[in-house]
Amino acid sequence: MRILFLTQWFQPEPTTKGLPFAKELAGRGHTVEVLTGFPNYPDGKVYPGYRVRLWQREIMEGIRVNRVALYPSHDQSGLHRMVNYLSFAFSCLIFGPWLVHKADVIYVYNLVTLGPAAFLLRLLFGAKVLIDVQDLWPESVINSGILRSDSANRLLSAVCTWVYRRADWLTVLSPGFKQVLVQRGVEPDKIEVIYNWCNEIAQRPAPRDEALAQELGLADHFNVLFAGTMGTVQGLDTILEAAQLCCERVPEAQFVLMGGGVDRVRLQVRTREMGLTNVRFIPRQPPEAMGSYYALADALLVHLKDDPLFRVTIPSKTQAYLYMGKPIIMAVQGNAADLVQQANAGLVCSSQDPAALAEAVAQLAALPAEARECLGRAGAAFYAENLAMKVGVDRFERCMQTLDHHAQ
Repeated sequence: MRILFLTQWFQPEPTTKGLPFAKELAGRGHTVEVLTGFPNYPDGKVYPGYRVRLWQREIMEGIRVNRVALYPSHDQSGLHRMVNYLSFAFSCLIFGPWLVHKADVIYVYNLVTLGPAAFLLRLLFGAKVLIDVQDLWPESVINSGILRSDSANRLLSAVCTWVYRRADWLTVLSPGFKQVLVQRGVEPDKIEVIYNWCNEIAQRPAPRDEALAQELGLADHFNVLFAGTMGTVQGLDTILEAAQLCCERVPEAQFVLMGGGVDRVRLQVRTREMGLTNVRFIPRQPPEAMGSYYALADALLVHLKDDPLFRVTIPSKTQAYLYMGKPIIMAVQGNAADLVQQANAGLVCSSQDPAALAEAVAQLAALPAEARECLGRAGAAFYAENLAMKVGVDRFERCMQTLDHHAQ
């Protein structure tokens, strides 16, 4: 089977559904080719060794990768973000048919803006289009504040519904996503729930490094680690307010915020203004180093704002946390909380509720170390059985083979 990946993000950018996924499919005997952009995520700056040009070809670990021009940006400007998405979509539409080989299945990663290019290639190749829905549009766009005009939102909603209905198959990351799409008129029989996996190749569990713990100020504390993007949708002021409550109630607790994002600097300033000594910030680390940092955590925290959209999503760090075998505090209601409870991997609490978060931290800190290790092992076992990369790729391959069979 000939598979074309149509995705705005690909290695060396940090994306799980990129090169490892392509290599796994190629290792199963399929021919895989990629149409992507010039790497600039998450900072909006083109990576060293690349420069934006009309197009470029390269071979990455045996996978043919075609890159086309885009406007690099990932700041808070709604206009810049839309130009970023639309410029890549336009380049795919114009240059894609001339660059890529004939495909049987076109795998589209997430963006509905890529619908027109995918449908053009489907027409030219007689292929089938599978869209992997990771963000519900227009809900996620509206929620992020990229578009503030009601008329623009209505237009985007109509376009998104058209793209979702026109696709041959949709995969979604949660049962809630499927429910939303069915309500929007998409046929339920062509929607498959496939949970995401984490970057198992780069991120591997590691033993505790006491020297690193001392260096980072994480020794002799009950460390609650939030690892990931610090943006507005994460609602991380709740963590600071919970930390304030924990100063007296759980004095051994320390909140560790690790990563980058548009809200990081403001959070650091507010931490100083609040006089918090139990909050630490650590810069974003490469995936290969994450195992050593996870090993220093006593609990791993997921937090998003309380929003209807987030009740049907599963933040990507959930899978990484389960894989690492650490107890989880899930401060997100809905499908993500259901997953942690099903795995018996930790505690669930309300989002944007400092008292509830402080209570969850207190409960975990009060448990014997053996009980916390039991939660972590349960999460790792659940991941291996239900969420691992092999499990997910098996399901994607079956979907693609079904589409290819119907095309013949």
